[in-house]
Amino acid sequence: MTGPHQRYRRAIAIPLGTAMATAMALLPGATASAAGLPGTLTGATSAVNGILAAATTQDATALSYVVNVRPGHGPSAKVKKAIADAGGTIVTSYDQIGVVVVHSANPDFAMIIRKVPGVASAGNTRNAPLPAQSTTDLGAPKTLSASEVAAAEAASDAAQDPLESLQWDLPAIKADKAHEKSLGSSKVTVAVIDTGVDDTHPDLAPNFDRGASVNCVTGKPDTTDGAWRPTAGESPHGTHVAGEIAAAKNGVGMTGVAPGVKVAGIKVSTTAGYFYTEAVVCGFMWAATHGVDVTNNSYYTDPWYFNCTDDPDQKALVDAITRATRYAEKKGVVNVAAAGNENYDLAADEITDPVSPNDATPVERVVDPSKCYDIPTQLPGVVTVAATGAKGIKSSFSNHGLGVIDVAAPGGDSTAYQTPAPPATSGLILGTLPGGKWGYMAGTSMASPHAAAVAALIKSTHPYASPALVKALLYAEADATPCTDPYDINGDGKVDAVCEGSKNHNGFYGWGTVDALDAVTK
Repeated sequence: MTGPHQRYRRAIAIPLGTAMATAMALLPGATASAAGLPGTLTGATSAVNGILAAATTQDATALSYVVNVRPGHGPSAKVKKAIADAGGTIVTSYDQIGVVVVHSANPDFAMIIRKVPGVASAGNTRNAPLPAQSTTDLGAPKTLSASEVAAAEAASDAAQDPLESLQWDLPAIKADKAHEKSLGSSKVTVAVIDTGVDDTHPDLAPNFDRGASVNCVTGKPDTTDGAWRPTAGESPHGTHVAGEIAAAKNGVGMTGVAPGVKVAGIKVSTTAGYFYTEAVVCGFMWAATHGVDVTNNSYYTDPWYFNCTDDPDQKALVDAITRATRYAEKKGVVNVAAAGNENYDLAADEITDPVSPNDATPVERVVDPSKCYDIPTQLPGVVTVAATGAKGIKSSFSNHGLGVIDVAAPGGDSTAYQTPAPPATSGLILGTLPGGKWGYMAGTSMASPHAAAVAALIKSTHPYASPALVKALLYAEADATPCTDPYDINGDGKVDAVCEGSKNHNGFYGWGTVDALDAVTK
């Protein structure tokens, strides 16, 4: 189907009890600017501030490119000369995978460099000039009030963290029972490749892995202390995701699915909320070389919703991130990604994409999702996660598709559609927020970290398991979930999505709903 779309498509922040008006990033009913820009964030990271301060007239019109050469080698002297002659400046080179990040103000740079012997593919990673965009704020998560916190504390029993009674998502995947057996190993690290993580949060500080954290926004690692944090006004998305994974079971706030593992923050999102290729490549390469066991990826790579390999620019982006994800997996990393929030059938013959590129004027196009990829979600080896609500059925917004979805996990839904059992009050997902707060969000952004956390529990149980084995166990241990047929989520008598497949493997739930208890006992 074709649906409306704004940035952070993987996460939706909506007030308690509010029915979802659209599968968008933040508040339903909000609209993007005339240029299709997200406008979810203000402020700037220290790295971006440095670029802006040093910007020249040429920088203001420069774009970023990836140039892909032979893996295992840096760019040859001939390629380096060709890049310079074409008006390019090398920012960094990931020699292990042959991906070179270049800035150039020459509009013909990619066309010229593709003709150079030794260059496999090249393309611009964005359509907007390098300085970050800024637009109006679309909204914020529903932060818990003092009275809601007090009520939750009163409803929790002695064995629970104070807010755990609000977390219907934990028993939905048997995480509460799993915690009686194991909280996960502190030797396992999950990296949140996202908008940044506030490691000063009291629920995150005990489990935060500073050594595995970094700012990759420019495509080059910035290891300045705290560079991985979101600045004032930036999105809380990454911090929320981190809490879902590994909020400590410490008598404070909420409990993560794997509260004994470590969590790291790899910041890849610009101030304006864009996840560009060079930053995403940097994120995977950092994870691969800094002891990360699992990455969570609750985003898509801008500016194209789907990247078509018959377009030379988009093909270069697919090539670059594919190389990065494969390298990370080769180094022992399991990569987990959100399926998306448009209720699209990703196994359909065609999908209408009305919003790409999202950093310029969008042009509606019809794409074949078997040839045009949502990255990293649809890349080989990446675990693709659909969302379920409090009733255990597909969330109203969740993308689906037989052979595309690997597993399902709680991502929340409108409370009106899927109401949780008391004492939980919201159909959304509770998570940590910057500044020592907690709040609700929903989306496949929230489903993916549940699956990533279960993968971390599997790795804790089987510390020598390869990524392939961890994924195999994740799928084998998932609880088979049959198709919801007919799927009429709002009860209006109309079918809202069609599920194909069997009980044990289908387009809504993949191999099934992840199981945290099996992860620590089998």
